[in-house]
Amino acid sequence: MMQFYKKRDFGTFIGDSFNFFKLYGKNYFKNYILLNGLLLILMVTIFIFGYRELFSQLFGSNMSGNSYYFQQYFEDNAGMLIVVGLVTFLLFLILMIVNYLYPVFYLKRISRGEEKIKTDDILSDFKSNAGRIGILCLGMIFIVTPLAFIIIGISYALILIIIGLFIMLLVYPTLFNVVTFLMYDYFNSDRGFFESLSYSIRAQFSYANGREKSPYWKYWGATTIVFLIMYTITTIFTFIPMMFFYSSILTSTPDGSFEQNPFQGTMGILFFVIYGISMLLSFFLSNLMYVNSGLMYYDSRADLHQKVELAEIETIGNNE
Repeated sequence: MMQFYKKRDFGTFIGDSFNFFKLYGKNYFKNYILLNGLLLILMVTIFIFGYRELFSQLFGSNMSGNSYYFQQYFEDNAGMLIVVGLVTFLLFLILMIVNYLYPVFYLKRISRGEEKIKTDDILSDFKSNAGRIGILCLGMIFIVTPLAFIIIGISYALILIIIGLFIMLLVYPTLFNVVTFLMYDYFNSDRGFFESLSYSIRAQFSYANGREKSPYWKYWGATTIVFLIMYTITTIFTFIPMMFFYSSILTSTPDGSFEQNPFQGTMGILFFVIYGISMLLSFFLSNLMYVNSGLMYYDSRADLHQKVELAEIETIGNNE
């Protein structure tokens, strides 16, 4: 059984993240699929058929000089496109809520000593925390997201000078850690939204006791490495459909029009099916990042480390 509330260094975060899935992966992904499976299938289906249709119309408008064909398509199908867009947005929003909070509730139960988590257990966590989830969503949309865009915008502006690239490398992992710490703290403590947001920012730079050195670099480094692992794996899958796409571009005539629409036929379906698989893979791999951030959060809760250790010692004594 894994110990969650303890100090970890940079290498231990990555090692324990993989070890978590060795210990709990079967049960973890079983529940993940039961909760998320239908949503994932719907999203991938919409992606494959919806975007294929959209891109087919876009490329078709450039064939045979039909410059207004794409605009006409939008005018004729405006209602359908609006409905599909709203449905896609709602599905994506629900998927994000479940995808982000599932690891939070799962790790919370495991850290308290439970071993075989059931889907009903996680569903009950979502139901009992419905009000807090609503507050979290509002806070994320109207407070965290605007602030994050401002920070990212400033970072992009600084790219004009060399230091901007370095700042971007720092900003993205740090923002990700702040958001995940916010979610873990909000559902693992009695703090309100703003208190948890404050803690998630402060925890990146110092421990609560103030006596230990800043954990920033080990948090940043572990998140960056795990992201690179995810990026490398998903890039392998997206590289294949891109090769199909560019091979179809080579069939275009010298004047820039296509001899055939690259998104029609078997090749077009294969292109989006592979991208759909890549999309599914990225959702599954994202769990590695969320678990990794969860271990960081438990590392940051130095106030609970000693309590957990004492409780474990008492348990051993009682068993003897």
